[in-house]
Amino acid sequence: MVIGLFFLFGIVIGSFLNVCISRIPEGLSIVAPASRCPQCKKPIKPYDNVPVFGWIWLGGKCRNCKLPISVMYPLVELTTGLLFVACYLSFDLSIATVKWVVFCCLIVVLTITDLRVRILPDAVNWPGAVTGLIFAWFVPIHDEAALWLTSKADLVVPSAGFLSVLDSLLGAAFGSLLLWGAAALYKAVRGRDGMGFGDVKMMVMVGTFLGVRGSFLTILLGTLFGSILGVGLIAVLYLMGWNKKVAMRANRIGLGSVNSLRWTIASKYQLPLGTFLGIGALAVVFFGPVIASHWPGVGN
Repeated sequence: MVIGLFFLFGIVIGSFLNVCISRIPEGLSIVAPASRCPQCKKPIKPYDNVPVFGWIWLGGKCRNCKLPISVMYPLVELTTGLLFVACYLSFDLSIATVKWVVFCCLIVVLTITDLRVRILPDAVNWPGAVTGLIFAWFVPIHDEAALWLTSKADLVVPSAGFLSVLDSLLGAAFGSLLLWGAAALYKAVRGRDGMGFGDVKMMVMVGTFLGVRGSFLTILLGTLFGSILGVGLIAVLYLMGWNKKVAMRANRIGLGSVNSLRWTIASKYQLPLGTFLGIGALAVVFFGPVIASHWPGVGN
């Protein structure tokens, strides 16, 4: 029954997250007006706004004007419900569960927003970072980076809460600076931007929740997932003949062979890094113990 309640609560919150995903990038209020069709402007009836199931019985279309409703909406609701259940199963009924439920909500909004419009809103990142710092006092990070730093400085070991908040700050600094350094190096080598500054700010938020090691693992796993999918996507785009007409026009003016130009065009396709950082962060939250058991020096 508890699992069912967590799932139901999760899909309801997921419906609210859809509002955040749709409105925050546009600078709109997430409170008013009530949900409505973007085409006919008719308010959505409460019985049509039931998470997940409303989309199913509407057949994925607006009841009034038949405008298709993106499958993103039920998928976000379903994913949020499953993440809430995962938090309960991983952390039981505790304040840690509350922390990771909040973190999951932040990650869902950032991940999907970056996937849709290539934006990681400050309105999510900065309040999220403050929230992570507050939770650090009540749910220790146990990163040991702060303890090591204070011992090296010959300082009196402060309280556990203070050490955890310091771990949170160190995680924010480490994750953001590491990603910023990688972006600066990429630009120096390739002569173009490889990521936006929003990814760096996202790692500030992630670092406050996960600490130094969690931030490192998030970047490691996120870039790994992104690289694997990116190479696969480039190959698929090439095989499907993506932008073939552009390559043929470039070939006619002597810029190279059609096949080499097609590969060059496909390789320029950029995936949103923030989406994969979000996936990496969730992997750290739920599979951290597994990672620690295989690589104790990294995961613990």
